[in-house]
Amino acid sequence: MTEADTVVVGGGIVGASIAFGLARSGESVILLDEGDIAFRASRGNFALVWVQSKGLAMPAYAAWTQRSAKEWNDLAAILRSETGIDIAHSQPGGFTLCLSQKEVDARLTKLQQFHSQPNVAHFPYEILDHDEVKRRLPHIGDKVVGAVFSPLDGHANPLLLMRALHSYLAMKGSEYRPTHAVEIIERTPEGFRVKGGWGEIRTAKLVLAAGLGNARLAPMVGLEAPVKPSRGQLIVTEKTVPFLHNPMVTIRQTNEGGVLIGDSKEDAGFENVTGTGVLSVMADRAIQMFPRLRHLNVVRTWSALRVMSPDGFPIYDQTSCDPPAFVTSCHSGVTLAGVHAMTLGPALAQNARLPETLAAFTPKRFHVPAN
Repeated sequence: MTEADTVVVGGGIVGASIAFGLARSGESVILLDEGDIAFRASRGNFALVWVQSKGLAMPAYAAWTQRSAKEWNDLAAILRSETGIDIAHSQPGGFTLCLSQKEVDARLTKLQQFHSQPNVAHFPYEILDHDEVKRRLPHIGDKVVGAVFSPLDGHANPLLLMRALHSYLAMKGSEYRPTHAVEIIERTPEGFRVKGGWGEIRTAKLVLAAGLGNARLAPMVGLEAPVKPSRGQLIVTEKTVPFLHNPMVTIRQTNEGGVLIGDSKEDAGFENVTGTGVLSVMADRAIQMFPRLRHLNVVRTWSALRVMSPDGFPIYDQTSCDPPAFVTSCHSGVTLAGVHAMTLGPALAQNARLPETLAAFTPKRFHVPAN
């Protein structure tokens, strides 16, 4: 006897978004979560729904990201209608600010390389000089030389998103089980046995969305997820009057008034700590971009671990035989929540197969010999 149509391992934004799509399609779902001891990127992310820069060297990722940005509007509307929770999603367009002409030229080169790729899903963007950026963002500093703007970029409140997704699952009769770290997965003729110190669950279908834990769990079902951590640090200021409607790639003001600052990428293993060296560099750049930030108090800092594949792009894979198991690993869980909820989850419910559009994301790409 199975306890649920599908068990999703990983209760963060990636797992909860997929579970949303499964439950909305009529499946019974059990969402297993390691709990607060997990290296949870979902509570330490920057909460961008970002299209700029996504897909250089992998056009399929550009298309997947742009599709998600569109489907985010439906996801936010459904969650607000069904749960009454406004997740503060908006899509006003986003800026990448540059503090030198060298930075502007580097951004332009990357954009040109992106759009020169075959079969790439182009996105609209503008290269703006200082005066035009100042017109749109009156509070920028004199050291801002220019910016890249795309109207497709947006942001949301990730904590409210988590709450809304879990509330929706409860309304649909699905179960969220925290403190359920998975230790062993066994295949049976009918499905899978998922085991831990808490006991055992049987399911006909399994989705692994456990972030960095996928590296250990995927081989238990004949899949692979060669992911490793990349540390990012964030600064949070006290709440202030609204002055920044648009998100930046490194700065954004939340719906509650605080300002988030962060863009670091560090190879530090599983060491999930902050350091004043990195934080001071981020703070200095932020103040050059928006001088008014120097007058705000820092109320907290934190670090979180991104889930990174060898090439930085997501991993999606499925078993070649039934019963089906799937693995999903990515470092853009907020950005991709739209397609995970509105496309991937329903596809797994209806067809028990990954959509063909995800064929490029198989980890088999890591085994192709170099020319």
